[in-house]
Amino acid sequence: MVPIAAPPIHDGAVWISGHQIRAVGPWSEIREIRQVAAGPVTDLGEVAVFPGLVNAHCHLDYTAMTGLLMPPREFPDWIKGILTLKSQWTDSEFADSWLLGARQQLETGTTTVANIETRAHQLAGLRAATPLRIFSFLEMTGIRSGREPERILAEAMEVLKSLPPNRGGVGLSPHAPYSTSPELLRVVADAARRDGWRITCHVAESEPEFDMFMYRRGSLFSWLENQRTNADCGLGSPVQHVHRHGLLDAPLLAVHVNCLWGDDARRLAARGASVVHCPRSHAYFSHPRFQREVLTEAGVPICIGTDSLASTRASRDGAPVLSLIDELRTLASDDPGLSPRCMLAEVTVNPARALGLKSVLGELSTGALADLLVIPHAGSVSTVEEALIHHRGSVAATMIGGRWEWISPQWSAAIPAMRRTP
Repeated sequence: MVPIAAPPIHDGAVWISGHQIRAVGPWSEIREIRQVAAGPVTDLGEVAVFPGLVNAHCHLDYTAMTGLLMPPREFPDWIKGILTLKSQWTDSEFADSWLLGARQQLETGTTTVANIETRAHQLAGLRAATPLRIFSFLEMTGIRSGREPERILAEAMEVLKSLPPNRGGVGLSPHAPYSTSPELLRVVADAARRDGWRITCHVAESEPEFDMFMYRRGSLFSWLENQRTNADCGLGSPVQHVHRHGLLDAPLLAVHVNCLWGDDARRLAARGASVVHCPRSHAYFSHPRFQREVLTEAGVPICIGTDSLASTRASRDGAPVLSLIDELRTLASDDPGLSPRCMLAEVTVNPARALGLKSVLGELSTGALADLLVIPHAGSVSTVEEALIHHRGSVAATMIGGRWEWISPQWSAAIPAMRRTP
């Protein structure tokens, strides 16, 4: 049993009542404290149990775009490519792609997804079609449409408020500094402070974006020169830009943050922002080295996200799937000095805290939601954290809210034979 918020437990047990965890500990202790409770005990055998993973940044609707866009020479080339591809897709293709991504997340142990949503008219049906906890951040741009920022925000809030109750939550996503106007950033920030909306935004993702805002130059600046005024460029870094327009004054998930300048990291830390790193997408674009040490030293919490399969290369195992475990394995290869415990925190407790759900998601503890994943593990407790990072393929099983929502075919045959102790 790997609680994350506490050290791994040999011969561990978790007591689940309804959709919540009542207790976690060694089986000998749990057996004693639950004597008065009715219900069977299921022995899962030689496995490791972790809390369900929390994906801090994802684009589910791009899942079926795997391999359709080659890694670009310049970041704006990729943006142009995906805009063209999106314009050719139908509603049904987007829906199928979204659901495929949701299924891949469930099968690889993710139980909560902070997803960027672009299909407002399909959102209610999509959220209802998956057991995942979907935190839907509705994307807003406005540069190409030229629409009024207040109208863009009002329509987004109307969509989110109209959604039926769901296991997850909702939030606002001004796409990026270059694709939004300063006015849109300001009205979103005002709404977040006033009404408690959570925000996510792509910030300082690429060198062209950094050059655009710092120096009024580069490929992104040139491409957008006739699409936006660019009067907000040449005034500082992208992080300084979103700070200037109020976005750091609300709970912010700042995605990527690959290009820092001056006191950017301290700005993020002082305002309580979290940063989301997406290892496989980072490698796909050959972005500048992720400045983990600078962010960590400043006190910025780091989370891990999958981004999308439209920006993920195939590997020796074949076509990629949307998997946080695969992201962790890439991270371990990129940064071998990171401890398994640190990496696991970035897909559990850190993103849970960033979503405002500390002690509710991302850990196995009393009162937390009963979201968990299971992998086969016959090794020692000292290697169990590393075992998840190097696990390949689907997990054995995924539970959300006390209910098994995914059991792998290889494992399902063993379910009738599980030993049940009265």
